Amino acid sequence: MSAPTHPGTAAPSAAAPPPPAPAGPRRPGPLRWVADLTMGARFAMTGGREGWIRTLLTAFGVGLGVTLLFVATSVPHVLSAREDRTQARDPWIASSTGLERGATTLLFRQSSTAYHGKDISGLIIRPEGADAATPPGVRKFPGPGELVVSPALKRLLDSGDGTLLRQRFAAYRVVGTIADQGLQGPSELMFYTGAKSGELVDQHNANRTKGWGPAAASLDHAPMNQTKPSPELILLATIGCVVLLLPVAVFIATAVRFGGERRDRRLAALRLVGADRAMTHRIAAGEALFGALLGLAFGTAFFLALRAFIEEFTLWNYSVFSSDLTPSAPLALLVLLAVPAAAVVVTLFALRGVTIEALGVVRQARPRRRRLWWRLALPLLGLALLYQMMTGYTAAGPRDTYQVAIGAVLVLAGTTALLPWVVEAVVARLRGGPLPWQLATRRLQLSSGAAARAVSGITVAVAGAIALQMLFSNVQAQHTSDTGQDPTRAQFVTQSTVRDGKGAKKAVARFQRTPGVREVFATVEATIRQSHDDPYDTPPVQMHIADCAMLREFLRLPHCADGDVYVSQRPEYLTKDQWAPTTPGSEVVITGQEAEDRFSARRGQGTNGSKDLVRAGKRWTVPRSTTVVHTRPDPVGMDREGIYVTPGALGMTGFGATNVQVIVSLDKSAEDAIERVRNTDAEVSGGVGNGYSVVATEETRKFRSIRNGLFIGAFATLLVIGASMIVSTLEQLRERRRLLSVLVAFGTRRSTISLSVLWQTAIPVVLGLAVSMVGGLTLGAVLLKMIEAPVAVDWAGLGIMGGIGAGVIALVTLASLPPLWRMTRPDGLRHE
Repeated sequence: MSAPTHPGTAAPSAAAPPPPAPAGPRRPGPLRWVADLTMGARFAMTGGREGWIRTLLTAFGVGLGVTLLFVATSVPHVLSAREDRTQARDPWIASSTGLERGATTLLFRQSSTAYHGKDISGLIIRPEGADAATPPGVRKFPGPGELVVSPALKRLLDSGDGTLLRQRFAAYRVVGTIADQGLQGPSELMFYTGAKSGELVDQHNANRTKGWGPAAASLDHAPMNQTKPSPELILLATIGCVVLLLPVAVFIATAVRFGGERRDRRLAALRLVGADRAMTHRIAAGEALFGALLGLAFGTAFFLALRAFIEEFTLWNYSVFSSDLTPSAPLALLVLLAVPAAAVVVTLFALRGVTIEALGVVRQARPRRRRLWWRLALPLLGLALLYQMMTGYTAAGPRDTYQVAIGAVLVLAGTTALLPWVVEAVVARLRGGPLPWQLATRRLQLSSGAAARAVSGITVAVAGAIALQMLFSNVQAQHTSDTGQDPTRAQFVTQSTVRDGKGAKKAVARFQRTPGVREVFATVEATIRQSHDDPYDTPPVQMHIADCAMLREFLRLPHCADGDVYVSQRPEYLTKDQWAPTTPGSEVVITGQEAEDRFSARRGQGTNGSKDLVRAGKRWTVPRSTTVVHTRPDPVGMDREGIYVTPGALGMTGFGATNVQVIVSLDKSAEDAIERVRNTDAEVSGGVGNGYSVVATEETRKFRSIRNGLFIGAFATLLVIGASMIVSTLEQLRERRRLLSVLVAFGTRRSTISLSVLWQTAIPVVLGLAVSMVGGLTLGAVLLKMIEAPVAVDWAGLGIMGGIGAGVIALVTLASLPPLWRMTRPDGLRHE
């Protein structure tokens, strides 16, 4: 029987089952992630004024980086569209087989000039048939004396700055403008003009074509000269892209970590109400994600604004149409996905060593020492990838390009990763000093990570710039050739056709009267042949008719007087028989350039015009007093071989129209002297001029394009880096506003606080420059070894980098002073 129960007592129950064993931590599912990220985004939106300031700072920083990334993703379309328009307007020249005149053919000739350092390209055109195609962007062919110009050239001609240029084009009338499809960019200066009477008569003084661009190509047309860029140029472009874009990625990663200290206090409150550690991390990632998404919106708005006004800007004579600045769809999608993902990953990575509890955050205590091994592993891995290509970089395919890019990214990223460890190690040993120095060093000792992150962008940029500068200097030397010209002896050279010697004298006198001209040297060019030989088989010998002053420019003369005749040493490529016309006592025929052109044209048609050539020339006997002399390069760099005659030894008439070459020395102190000489050249030649400036060196077109692109990219990257450091400094000051107000309330002078801000910026920047120089020199040496070039350090470039660092320090300090003074007011002590 069961035991009796007493009233008021409960009957004994059966033994309760043991509680279930606690389940292990479950991995949160996608819905949990979405809920926590959404909660973090709500905190960012409902955080009041402080929360919105923090979010807007993050969005502004991310937006700047996204803008530059969108511009970078537009580069392929910009280049391809520009190249397509350039090829579409290039006239396809007939090959050596010739092209007969037809209903679709036209004649053209280049006609270019320059104005205030800007090139102005042009074509003289004459349609030969009713069905000839007009150039792209041109509605109808211009007639004789008419111009169709680019909008930029029309604006220049109509502006006050174009006064001298209007004089150059005074003989022409503008009848239309070139549409966008016929221009490389909106600021390009270009024109088409109709051939005047006597111009472009036949194919011997012009080119004949069926049309424009690849569409006009056929079997009887020569292909365009498409040369593959050299491995050095491909390497330069690859490293340039890495150097310009990596600082942007670093800056975006820095921007999403703005407001870390205030965020930690909010997360501690979440722990107090029951959130676990992983949940708080996901909520923090949600806040960063919202800032990144808002930054994408800002970046898109900035990019659209830039796109709307991009045609108004010209950098290094390079401009872009708004329609060309279109991001590549796959790359733009990558940016839209990568930036929010990076915000989440960076936030979770930053919080991996932070323990957030209900009573506070471990970050308030002294942080643990940073590890060095993985920071060294990054650059060593990158150098290992590049070392595999040191036996000879050929740029054989995309694999080589990707390997170089990844290797350079790892080296530069490793250089940036080393900076926090270096800053921590150095500031830990700093003791004593003035009060501003102590405030700065103590702040860096307590929290060096934020300061290191603020200068990480300039560190990676300077490291990459040093390596790029070393590579750039070598590639520039390979793609810059010596012209042999001497700008110290003369500055302008031109050539015109004159009817006779009187025309040559008039042309020379016109140049001599031009303001700013110091000296004019002129040479009348002709040819001589032996009169008893068949000119069809006899190569001509050049004759140069000039006064003694001009002859001394390209001859080593013991003496000279009007009436003297000289002959140069026989060139090795000519036989004695071919050099026979220069023998003293020889009877020769002197012909001008017009007769030579007519003779060459008849030879091209398969007929022999030798009798006409002899009849058109002037018979002359080489004086027996002719002296053999040695030549020297003239100001243009040419060794003029042949026979040299002063005007007194030969009348300047009787051999028909020929060419006169004029070499001009300018007074460098005279304003716009070169432009006035170009105007005189246009007046003498009857067009826009045939002359060119004397330069000592010239660069290849592909290298010049890459160089201009790098300069434009570097300019944009420096703007982003400067803005990023200012925003980062302002964010740090805002975080410490209450502390700064307390210091002022206790009697600390504002100048002391300002100097402490200067030192807090200067110390990380100086250490960053030191680290970047080591990384940049190492990367630059490896890149030079890859192209088998000698390792040379551009010490001047290193000095420039140091100057840039000092300038950044000054800029950031000056920009931070006004908000610093506002933040140190007594009302900064108010706290909720």
